[in-house]
Amino acid sequence: MYNNYVMDRSEVPVGGALAALADPTRRGMVELLAERPRRVGELVAAFPVSQPAISRHLRVLREHGLIEEQRPDGDRRGRLYRLRPGSLDPLAGWLDEVRRFWADHLEQFRSFVEQETAARPEEGP
Repeated sequence: MYNNYVMDRSEVPVGGALAALADPTRRGMVELLAERPRRVGELVAAFPVSQPAISRHLRVLREHGLIEEQRPDGDRRGRLYRLRPGSLDPLAGWLDEVRRFWADHLEQFRSFVEQETAARPEEGP
């Protein structure tokens, strides 16, 4: 119930980004691409998976708008991949909503417990 409530309230859908980042290889690729743009060969060398698997991961990240593909001038075959600027902002905003939700609810719970504890008479040994 909570997840649907927060996900439905979000102004920007984040489900696609979460799905894309659910895979540890894709998360690692995003971390590498956050450092600097990279060629496919660099990504293949960084992970224990095949080149076709890396290509599939890149396609998923691209389809969810997290990365961009560039073709450097004069290089007809080579492709450079980079993290798309601002692509993680909606996800960061959603996580802020989740943090606020839980911080507020945990503070209310703490207040409730303190009031209940203060209202009880001390029990003797």
